[in-house]
Amino acid sequence: MKKLIAILVTVPVFAMAQEAPAAPEQPSMMGAFLPFLLMFVVMYIFFILPKQRENKKTEQMRTSLKKGDKVLTIAGIVGIVSHIDDRFICIKTGDTKIDFEKASVVKLLEADAEKREAEKK
Repeated sequence: MKKLIAILVTVPVFAMAQEAPAAPEQPSMMGAFLPFLLMFVVMYIFFILPKQRENKKTEQMRTSLKKGDKVLTIAGIVGIVSHIDDRFICIKTGDTKIDFEKASVVKLLEADAEKREAEKK
């Protein structure tokens, strides 16, 4: 009887001593979002940052425009700046003067084009 009691007592203790099989570990939240984070950083460096720099240079060019500069507009019109306001710019093309918004100026072709034309004559 003592043996039976000893066996009955040791069996549950032995069963509790064995560990349950470990569950597989779940990946962390950081590990799941790391590829997306890296992709955003790469896109920012290669796409967004250069475009911001280009926009900054273009805006700086538009603010530095002065009378006599030769410019190119979005519409493809090449002319010489004859008058500048805060928002608008007047461009002379041939005998015609056309008003544009400053934002429509794409490129500064030559600075002080009128002075160069006067020197040629």
